[in-house]
Amino acid sequence: MKAKDIEKKFDKGEDISKYLDMSKARKPEQEHKRVNVDFPLWMIQRLDKEAKRLGVPRQSIIKVWVAERLLT
Repeated sequence: MKAKDIEKKFDKGEDISKYLDMSKARKPEQEHKRVNVDFPLWMIQRLDKEAKRLGVPRQSIIKVWVAERLLT
């Protein structure tokens, strides 16, 4: 099927997932890279307290807070 035919189906709201090879799909600038950061114990304790209060992992708190800072 040609790309323009797939675009027409998409524009009509039809499911086009069977025409896509999702094994090669990726989100630009969304690849992950592992980094290590050392924090003082008091920061870890406060992060853990906030994470527990929100019911999320510590890593989630760190990611959200860093993203907020970088996007402002």
